[in-house]
Amino acid sequence: MTNPTAAAENQPTSTAQSDLIAAIDMGSNSFHMVVAQLVHNEIRPLEKLGEKVQLAAGLDGRHFLDDASQHRALACLERFAQRLQGMSDKSVLVVGTNALRVAKNTKSFLRKAEKVLGHKVSIISGREEARLIYLGVAHSLADDADNRLVIDIGGGSTEFIIGQRFETRELESLHMGCVSYRDKYFSDGKISSVQMARAVVEASRELLSIRNRYRKVGWHHCVGSSGSIKTIAQVLIANQWSKGDAITMEGLTKLHSEVVRLGSISRLTKLGVRKDRLSIFPSGLAILLAAFDVLKIEEMEFCDGALREGLLYDMIGRNQHEDVRERTINSLQERYFVDRDHARAVANTADLLWQALHSSLELSEDHRDLLRWASELHEIGLAISHSQFHKHGAYLVRYSDLAGFSRQSQFAMAVMVRFHRRKINDVVFSEYCTEDAETLKPLSVLIRLAVVLQRTRSGEVPEGLTAQGSRKNLHLQFPKNWLKDRSLILAELEAEQGYLNKFGLKLTFDDN
Repeated sequence: MTNPTAAAENQPTSTAQSDLIAAIDMGSNSFHMVVAQLVHNEIRPLEKLGEKVQLAAGLDGRHFLDDASQHRALACLERFAQRLQGMSDKSVLVVGTNALRVAKNTKSFLRKAEKVLGHKVSIISGREEARLIYLGVAHSLADDADNRLVIDIGGGSTEFIIGQRFETRELESLHMGCVSYRDKYFSDGKISSVQMARAVVEASRELLSIRNRYRKVGWHHCVGSSGSIKTIAQVLIANQWSKGDAITMEGLTKLHSEVVRLGSISRLTKLGVRKDRLSIFPSGLAILLAAFDVLKIEEMEFCDGALREGLLYDMIGRNQHEDVRERTINSLQERYFVDRDHARAVANTADLLWQALHSSLELSEDHRDLLRWASELHEIGLAISHSQFHKHGAYLVRYSDLAGFSRQSQFAMAVMVRFHRRKINDVVFSEYCTEDAETLKPLSVLIRLAVVLQRTRSGEVPEGLTAQGSRKNLHLQFPKNWLKDRSLILAELEAEQGYLNKFGLKLTFDDN
C-alpha cells in the first residue's frame, strides 16, 4: 500500500513536466521517490512517495530475489511510473542499492523494472550510495565548516560518512542493515537480552574496520538520516529519553532496556513505534547502539535529507557542467600517471567517429560520454605493467570505487578499455561481456579505431575524415593522400581489418 509523505509545498498546477526532476531510491527496505522543481538553482520538493517493499527480505539462501519480493517492487514502481509520465531521461535518476548489489538475478529484474518505469535503473556501489547520502544531508543542513559524521541505516547496509560542507573525507558502507539483522536475530518476533546482545556484538565487529580511521579524522557533529534513526529519535522524544531533540547513549540505553522488557516486536507499539516500522525497530536499534559505543558518539541529530535528495543535487550538477564524474576521471588520470595529452587526442578522435556514426550504430548521448571517459582512461593499466596493460586497466576501471558512476557504467567503460587493442573476436568478447554486448560492441570498435588513428601520438586529427556504415560494415574516407604519408597508421589499419573481420565487422578505408 502506498504511503505518501506530504511535501512542504503542494505542486503548482502550472508546473510543466519538462520543468520537473525526479529521483527514485530502490532501497533494500523501502522504495522512495521525490519529484521536485528547480528554482534559482535550489530544489523545491513538490511530492514525496514512499513504500515499504522490503526487497532484501526476498533474498533466498542462494541470494536470488524471490517472486513475491519482485512483485512488490514492480507494483510499487508501476505507481511511481504514473508520476514520471512525460519526463525525459535526463530529468529522472533511479538507483538500486544493497539488495540489488547482492542479488544474483538483478539483471533479469532490472529488465522488468526498466520496462515498467520507462527509465534506466543504475546499481550503485556502497561508497557511491554513501557519497549521495552525504550530498543530500549536506544540502539539508546549515552551512558549517566543521567535520560532520553522517550515519544512514538501510535495509541491507549502513553508510558512514565524514565530510565538511559538501565534500566527503571518509566513505564506508558496512554490511549490516535493519532487514538483514531482523531476519538473522529477530525473525521469531521475540526480543531477548541475548538476541539484542548478539546483534550489537556483530554490528560492533563490523564497525571495528573503520573505528580507528574515523576517530582519527574526527567530527564535531553527528547526523542520522534514515527511517530507522528517525523512528528511534521519535520514540526517544515521545518517552522523554532524549536530550532535547538529540539522540544520546543514555537515551538509547534506556530504550534498549525497555525494548527487552517488552519482549516482543508486537508490543513495541506501547513505545509509539508505527506498525510499519515494528519488525525492523530492534535491529535498527542494535546497529545504532553499536555505532554509538564503538565510535564514541556523544549525541546525534536527525536530518530528513537522504539518498534521493542527493540524487537530485547530483543530477543538477551533471546538467550544469559540475559533474562529479569528470572529477573522478581526472583524479584517476592523475593517480595512475596517464598521458593526458594523448588520452585527450584519443577521446577527441573517438568523439569525431561517434558524431559521424551514432545514428547508424544506434548510440546515444550517454554512450558518447562513456566512450569519451573510456578513451581518457584507456592507458590507465600502464601504471601496473606494459604487458597486457589493457587487461590491467579494465580491472582498475571495473572494480575501483568511482564517484558518480553506476556499476553498469563502470562495466561498460571497462569493456572498452579491455578491448581497445589486440584480440577482439566474438568468442573472447562474449567470455568477458555477458550483458549489453550489442551496444558495447560498436563502442569498442570506435575506441579501437581512435587508438589506431592516434598511433603516432602526434595528437593530429585528420581534417575532413568521414565515416559511414553499420554494425556489420564500416568505411573510413580520409583526405587525399593522408594515409600515403602515414605508413604506420596505414599498417595499423590493415591489421585492424583482420581483428574486426573475426569480430564480424568489415572495415574498409581509402584516401583517394
